Amino acid sequence: MMIRNRLRSLKRRLKTMPLARIACDDSGLALTEFAFVAPFFMTIGLVGTDTANYVITHMRVSQIAMHVADNASRVGEHDVLVARKVTEANINDLFVGANRFAGGLDLAANGRVILSSLQVNGDGGQWIQWQRCFGQKIHASTYGNAGDGATGTDFPGMGETGKEITATTGNAVMFVEVVIDYDPIGPLSVAEGEVITYTAAFNVRDSRDLTQVYQTNPTSPVATCTQPTT
Repeated sequence: MMIRNRLRSLKRRLKTMPLARIACDDSGLALTEFAFVAPFFMTIGLVGTDTANYVITHMRVSQIAMHVADNASRVGEHDVLVARKVTEANINDLFVGANRFAGGLDLAANGRVILSSLQVNGDGGQWIQWQRCFGQKIHASTYGNAGDGATGTDFPGMGETGKEITATTGNAVMFVEVVIDYDPIGPLSVAEGEVITYTAAFNVRDSRDLTQVYQTNPTSPVATCTQPTT
């Protein structure tokens, strides 16, 4: 009994010593666990947020391509007596609208929009009668340049190989390519450096003068597809 009492007394003394109190203190256990798991959950959160933004950006670029192609199929001077004439000012307004529609993506600085008028040439083949571009990104059309297919029937049309879009005689297809550099919203991204590309095409809606793009205002610049200089 005496030995047991002494052991109990020794344990009580040990508990009163500073190091022993620290060893028995579990008040900071939750904070320690949080310190271990916080980096993991923060990483998952940042990557998940950027992934969601990447998906949304894809959707927005797709909508920009559809927006430009749809509007390009409608533009032109309104005159019920003659076929609509498309002017350089019409195309410039179209690109301004696309840039505003893009919002924070900053299409002018980070992207490239290529608008092509796909028509039927004199030999019954497909050709790109004219092409206009917008944006500072250096990128050439993936599917052809202005003048391609002017004669003959070798030019298949525009679009993926085997799935080319073609125009019908007396009509034109407004074929649009939109290319933009993805800008991550955080330091951790699964798509950093990714280039997002979408295409869209619409038939011209009304009777249109297909011979050329008219310059009715000398102050309206021509949105040529000359590659920007770096």
